Amino acid sequence: MRLQQLLSYTRKAIDEYQMIDEGDRIAVGISGGKDSLTLLYALHGLRRFYPKHFELEAVTVDLGFENLDLSRIQALCDELEVPYTIVRTEIAKIVFDERRETNPCSLCAKMRKGALNEAIKARGCNKVAYAHHRDDIVETMMMSLIYEGRFHSFSPRTYLDRMDLTVIRPMMYVNEADVIGFCNKYQLPVVKSPCPADGHTKRQYVKELLAQLNRENPGVKERMFSAVLNAGLPGWPERIPHKR
Repeated sequence: MRLQQLLSYTRKAIDEYQMIDEGDRIAVGISGGKDSLTLLYALHGLRRFYPKHFELEAVTVDLGFENLDLSRIQALCDELEVPYTIVRTEIAKIVFDERRETNPCSLCAKMRKGALNEAIKARGCNKVAYAHHRDDIVETMMMSLIYEGRFHSFSPRTYLDRMDLTVIRPMMYVNEADVIGFCNKYQLPVVKSPCPADGHTKRQYVKELLAQLNRENPGVKERMFSAVLNAGLPGWPERIPHKR
């Protein structure tokens, strides 16, 4: 996927779900993975010509795992002229050593988001951009069906009243396969997750299940995505068709 196509998908999501307003200061949560780096690249590119002026920040919550080298991400942010903040924490120690959680992802995610949101507010940002893509939306819907018994997925835009912070998901129309292709083409400095639970989660199980379903029923993931968009889910903002 070329940058022009990435920008097209990103702008479509932003326009249809009114994600950006004039004067926004948007933080991108950088995990070091392919998705968040692609999102940073997309918003940086979009900022050059988008009719509504906005500022960008990049923030990484360091969970405290050893051997996490963020120097190449720092270099990318310097190249893009995007301020980069690294929040040092001991979340890994608390989750894996002290609490020894059997389901570490839930507590880790809660603590990571808390640390991220505090850092974002301290930087004067009013919005945070998450790098969830099209596959993530479908996977979340399937996880909700399987494990919670309800049809649900996260919203393109969500206001967190306790934090006075708005979450946006500009990559919701981008396929994961295109993200992988973009990272390879532009040689983004992806940092492999040091988390021992990486690749051994319920989400990974659902990802593999969906891949099998799509092989046996070509196009099923696309139809599932359309079902989520057209379901009128509670909390989702009104969708305004994108004008080319």
